Amino acid sequence: MTPTLPEVVSREEWQAARDALMIKEKELTKATDAINAERRRLPMVRFDGKYEFEGPDGRVSLLDLFAGRRQLIVYHFMLNPGQKAGCVGCSMVIDHVGPLAHLHDRDTTFTAVSPATLPEIEKYKERMGWTIPWVSTTGDAFNPDCGLDGGFGISVFLREGDEVFRTYFTSGRGAEQFVSTFRYLDLTPFGRQEAWEESGRGTDGPGHWWKRHDEY
Repeated sequence: MTPTLPEVVSREEWQAARDALMIKEKELTKATDAINAERRRLPMVRFDGKYEFEGPDGRVSLLDLFAGRRQLIVYHFMLNPGQKAGCVGCSMVIDHVGPLAHLHDRDTTFTAVSPATLPEIEKYKERMGWTIPWVSTTGDAFNPDCGLDGGFGISVFLREGDEVFRTYFTSGRGAEQFVSTFRYLDLTPFGRQEAWEESGRGTDGPGHWWKRHDEY
């Protein structure tokens, strides 16, 4: 089916429509700023379990994952023992993690965690060409204590001395904000070309077109 294209108008009409949309975009930006501020004001919960992870340099604690910084962002990546390839959606998210120096400058560390063994993690990480820190939670209660039983998500922690607190968690479409491919596609007339979009220009189900970047 040939998609319905946008209406062709004069340059003046286009500019008027663009200016009208920009008002709504600015309103959305201000609303997002307000949500971000509310997120920063969330209460936090002490996370004092004696968790142990397996990293390239051996066993490490949750406190060690901070690498001396005050804040820690953890991506709970869906890669289980025995799996040869990680979750396609999780892989999409990690593909969009940029140079970590920018986070480090803001006293923030990023790491991924998975229940898979460290050799399985390292093998998949090498396949994907990623350099992010990534540790194994094999046999540890960390993911279940974060409310995850085989799923994915993003947890945020704050360190105060040797005390660790959990401040935020998101999953599902909450992870979309970390995928710049979506942001770029959302600017285009065809969008993500998924059936739920109101344009009627797509037929794919949500996420059905995703592949690991070496599989396209």
